[in-house]
Amino acid sequence: MVMLNIHVITIFPEAFESYLKTSILGKAQKKKLFKINFINLRDFAGGKHKQVDDSPYGGGPGMVLKFEPIYKAVKSIKAKSEIILFSASGKKLDSKTVRRLSKNKNLILICGRYEGVDERVAQNIADETISIGNYILSGGELPALVLIEALSRHIPGVLGKKESLEEIKGSYPVFTRPEVVAAKGGRKLRVPKSLLSGDHEKIREWRRKHSKF
Repeated sequence: MVMLNIHVITIFPEAFESYLKTSILGKAQKKKLFKINFINLRDFAGGKHKQVDDSPYGGGPGMVLKFEPIYKAVKSIKAKSEIILFSASGKKLDSKTVRRLSKNKNLILICGRYEGVDERVAQNIADETISIGNYILSGGELPALVLIEALSRHIPGVLGKKESLEEIKGSYPVFTRPEVVAAKGGRKLRVPKSLLSGDHEKIREWRRKHSKF
């Protein structure tokens, strides 16, 4: 039984294919731990040219994704879903938001493009608007991938062990063999002594001290 269905509304569904087929995400989908459905926005556009955008009222550069195709695309998804719109002006994505969203059975992710999305989508269709950082991207496809990967880690069975979640074990610096490596100028870079001590309490304390979560 699929634990999470993610419906992605985009004009570039092909942009997701390679990344979602690799590594942990690819294996999780084969196990049917979650499913990603792509909805091509152009399939819901009218006219001979399947136009999904138009020039902004008030003038200015760029094109704006139209309300109607997005509305029709969302309506085509029958399952009750939490609807997310990606926008630079949205709420900053964080671990708390990811954990909350991962508890849904169905999510709809709306990927903007061009100059943006008709504001009536944010006001009347989306349940919330999310940003992945204080910078501008050309579209919502990369933010959608970021959210999908973050969500997948909270689905039981996607990671080998629940303890692999940084939110549980902490997010601390990690090192591996060899113990000493040579760097620029002949410097010797060493693994912290606490991690080599074999003293589990010292190791836990070092990791707690350096953890970002």
